[in-house]
Amino acid sequence: MTVELQSTAGGAAGDPTPQLWPGLASPPRAPVHASIARPIVARALRRLPVRMVFPDGTTWGAGDAESPVMLMVRPDAVFHRLGADLRIGFGEAYMCGDWTAGTGTDLADLLTPFAERLTHLVPQPLQKLRGFVDERLPAHEENTVPGAASNIARHYDLSNDLFSHFLDPTMTYSAALFPDTIREAADLDLERAQLRKMDGVLDQARVGPGTQMLEIGTGWGALALRAAQRGALVTTVTISAEQRRLAQRRVAEAGLSDRVEVRLQDYRQVTGEYDAIVSVEVIEAVGERYWPTYFSSLDRLLAPGGRVGLQAITMAHERMLATRRSYGWIHKYIFPGGLIPSMTAIEHTLANHTRLGVLERRDLGWHYGQTLHQWRHRFAEAWNQIATHGFDATFRRMWEFYLAYCEAGFRTGYLGVSQLSLGRAPA
Repeated sequence: MTVELQSTAGGAAGDPTPQLWPGLASPPRAPVHASIARPIVARALRRLPVRMVFPDGTTWGAGDAESPVMLMVRPDAVFHRLGADLRIGFGEAYMCGDWTAGTGTDLADLLTPFAERLTHLVPQPLQKLRGFVDERLPAHEENTVPGAASNIARHYDLSNDLFSHFLDPTMTYSAALFPDTIREAADLDLERAQLRKMDGVLDQARVGPGTQMLEIGTGWGALALRAAQRGALVTTVTISAEQRRLAQRRVAEAGLSDRVEVRLQDYRQVTGEYDAIVSVEVIEAVGERYWPTYFSSLDRLLAPGGRVGLQAITMAHERMLATRRSYGWIHKYIFPGGLIPSMTAIEHTLANHTRLGVLERRDLGWHYGQTLHQWRHRFAEAWNQIATHGFDATFRRMWEFYLAYCEAGFRTGYLGVSQLSLGRAPA
């Protein structure tokens, strides 16, 4: 079945509701900045293999008839939003229906050329000014113990039902691991790929019968259940009340309550000693200031001879350095307080604050692109059911953009993801 993934073109029925989306319903009035944004976009499009089509039929871009199409529904609103905040305005304009993907154009296909050239879209002289114009992370989004709980709640406590509609039956919300060689459609089965990923992390942490295992970041309990099925005794901690509630229920339904304890607890508050620690895509939510605390916690809690299985989204070190003080669309709408580390940053933090080092590494970048592609299709197919939980058209466009934006990032290598086995070097 073909699924139309582009959103509606906007209009009164789909416009943001001021009560639910304050600040979005009307575009900011930034005429001077908008007049600057327009030529920057025009210049960027000259070499981009896309077609930006305006209501009067004018077309920008280097794309041909087969290239992805970006429809400018309300061009003035787009440029005003871009002028007000280049890092946030592009996504907000999509949320509001000011631009959309053309008929027959997949949104991730459209965003991929932008992701491939992201570091060159803004002229170099203007990039040097970003330190003066980039909005900073709000103080209330700092990942203190209460701040981290608030940040996580804004995403993961949206609704367990929401996530159940587009995740696979394991309810796993991280990169899957598909076979290295895809031979047939069955090899792209998402549930099997998620189980393969879990086994990869558990193998790297050497989890087996009798292992005392700590999981930092429960999710909805799938990895803890998989470890318990191997015979491990699992303590898993989360700061999401909604996730804990469902994870506890799933553990009980699996008859594993005697092997899995699900705690509502920050990783900084955990005590004890564990043979193995696993943590999947948690480091991205920790925040740079707390990376030493996070990794030293792993070191403190790991028993002699133990291993850590860590899955981490990464980006190139120079890109991380360039953006680490910036506040972007993803921070504002999806993951407040987060920062994706580089492998260099991870290795430096380990070396400077722990006795741990990277012993094994497996890269999953392509696999995350495919994972996100499947989530996006599932989200689109299930939208009528998702909408019954009180989510509106603006929320739909927000999540369409989020999933497609991330998919494009992994497709192009702008983002990466690795499974890492951490341990102490022999004395």
